[in-house]
Amino acid sequence: MMRKIIDANMHWLPGELFSDKKLLNSFLDCVPKQYGVHTRVEKIEGKELSQLIIEQPKGYINLNYAEGQYTLESQLADMEKAGVDHAIFRLPVWQEWLDLETCKEVNTRMADYVKRSQGRMSALAVVPPWGTDACLREVDRCLNQLGFRGAQIVAHYGQIYLDDAAFRPYLKYLNDLNVPVVVHHTPLPVDFNSVLPYTNQRRQFGRCVDQATAVGRELFSGMFDELPNLKFIHSMLGGAFYAFADMLVPPQHQFNDAVDRFQTGTGNLRAQLSNNIFFDTSGAPQWGKAQLEAAVKVIGGKNILYGSSYPIRKDWFFTGIETIDSLDISDEDKANILGGNAARMFKLD
Repeated sequence: MMRKIIDANMHWLPGELFSDKKLLNSFLDCVPKQYGVHTRVEKIEGKELSQLIIEQPKGYINLNYAEGQYTLESQLADMEKAGVDHAIFRLPVWQEWLDLETCKEVNTRMADYVKRSQGRMSALAVVPPWGTDACLREVDRCLNQLGFRGAQIVAHYGQIYLDDAAFRPYLKYLNDLNVPVVVHHTPLPVDFNSVLPYTNQRRQFGRCVDQATAVGRELFSGMFDELPNLKFIHSMLGGAFYAFADMLVPPQHQFNDAVDRFQTGTGNLRAQLSNNIFFDTSGAPQWGKAQLEAAVKVIGGKNILYGSSYPIRKDWFFTGIETIDSLDISDEDKANILGGNAARMFKLD
């Protein structure tokens, strides 16, 4: 049986974002300048293209989106070149800020885009995660009218992570629907000053800190006891959470200590790490062979989804599949990572 390659982390923005001033302003107006997040649109040096830049705080670039990266023809051509059979779209980072009306517009445009792909692409609903009737109606529209395959959120909103009670009504709704929920990283963790000065540490390690913090909070909060059907798919391999899994969620004690310094009774947490938390690679080549093999060994091949973070770096996209194929893991694990897990979770079989 021929395997099907599914990229579970491809970014999408409306192709008209730079030309439709009303749409552009709706994106820009959502960004909370009062919290030190700043945006601007400017020309890319040496090119006849514009880019949208987001700084947090001012003077430190954390996101930039280039004009012309999100066209159906170019994405389908790139998928063909890379060997990707199916793409699952998410909105990159912006869902931390977008209001409901902008989300509705984005979802409608994304549905039209996916429809024109003739079965090569799927989408995830982007909705403010507050559990109001209006927000839940938009989730329902996306899933039942637009044919979306799940929902997308980000690791934290403002200063609060997803274990906060403010998100529980929305997450309970998704839990009851039993749909997969992609958890994308935000530009920076809540506490970011220590990683701010240096670009790679800010733009790469900062996202990992954010994801690993989110995963740990979700596990230790007990939210999966209340929401057992909730399945989160964290980007960036959960901020390399596999490296901390045995440390944070250890096996049972063999010997008694005079003082128990850590939370005990982690058996249920290990089960939840397996049943409720999943990870995507977010650009497999950037991790390297040893790290990816360790992730599979610790987490298991059934909990990792292939994702490229397209179009962030073309190297990740065009060499990602061969990177997975080069790993010293079983053929079953390779097949699950490259498409089998995504097909089951998003019901693409």
